[in-house]
Formats: sequence, structure tokens, C-alpha cells
Amino acid sequence: MKNTTKVALAVVVTAAVAVPGTAYAGSRLFEPRPTEVRSFVTGDTASIADGVAIGKNVALYKSSGLGPAAMHTAPGASAEERYIPTDVFPGGRLPDGVTLTEAQGINALRRIGANLEAAGLSYEDVVSMRVFLQNPDGEPAMDFAGWNRAYRQFFANTDRSTGEPLEVQLGSATTEPMVVNDGRPSRFALEIENLPVDGWLVEVEVDAVYGR
Repeated sequence: MKNTTKVALAVVVTAAVAVPGTAYAGSRLFEPRPTEVRSFVTGDTASIADGVAIGKNVALYKSSGLGPAAMHTAPGASAEERYIPTDVFPGGRLPDGVTLTEAQGINALRRIGANLEAAGLSYEDVVSMRVFLQNPDGEPAMDFAGWNRAYRQFFANTDRSTGEPLEVQLGSATTEPMVVNDGRPSRFALEIENLPVDGWLVEVEVDAVYGR
């Protein structure tokens, strides 16, 4: 009888852990209501969520992967420099400490913003994000720090305890964020060998929810 009880208990525990669409809130298992979205964030200034629980009846928008737009067309610009957003950095000149990945990240995230707006959404509606980074020419690894500075211009740039905007880095300078946004999506970032467009260092896709 004891062995039977142990087996039954093991089955129940395994089933509980394997339930799709669930997440832990504190020490208890949380499953969202059908129309509920819950992001789990640790800390008042965290940059990303630990995870997000999405109810089965939530309307979800999934963007295509977007990289930066070619804006810097001056003669002599390299393939990577072509994707510097010249409306942010006139003439393609980068301020002190701003890297090509950072500049391209800002460019790509502005395109994501336009894509979301066309779908009736905004940066605040983004609940998850996937980021693909390529090594800058001649560099041994992706520039994750530069990407992260670009990301904080649009996401996770408020203090959750006060609601006040946080200052963010733009290269070596400290600035106000380009878009004030409390949203902290779940996120992963991968270094890959080649992105599909010559010169791209950043590609991003997001999931956003309606009626959040």
C-alpha cells in the first residue's frame, strides 16, 4: 500500500510540474486565468522578466524578425555603418562610446515600434522578445553590452517601486530614455554566425498582447 501511495504521489507531482502555461509565484504554482497576462519580475530595476504567463484566450501578436533599416548611405560607409540611424545620429557620426551594435539596436527597436503601432500596439504591450546578435567585423564576440544599452532606451527604464523614469546609458553618456516604458519582457539573446542581411548586427522579434 505504501508503495502504491508513493507512485500515485509521484504521478501527481510530475503532472503538476508539467502543466503548460504555468509559472511559479513565490512558492506556489500559478496558472493564469484565460484572459490574464502576468509577468514575473524580480527587483525594482530589473531589465527583463523571469518569465510571463499568458492565458489561453489572450490575443497575441507575433512580429517578424526585424533588423535595422539602411539609413546611412554616405560614400565610404561600411556594410555595418549603413545601418546607423541617421535621424538619431546625424551624418552617421556616433557619440563617444556608442557602438555599432548599440546604434543598430536602436534602429531595429524603432522599427519594432513602428511594426507594433501598425498592429495597434506599443512597446508597453511586449511580453517576450528574442534577440539575435552577430559579431561586429573583426570582433571575437557579440557586443551584448551595446545591445543592452539600446534595449534600455525602450524597455525596463523605470523604477517599479516609484514609477519614476531611470536614466540610461547612451554610449559613455547618461541620458533620459528615448521611450519611457515600465515593460520588462521575458527575453533571450543569442550570438549567431550570420544574420540574413549583409551588415546587420541585430535582429529582433517580439510577442505582444492586446488589451493588457
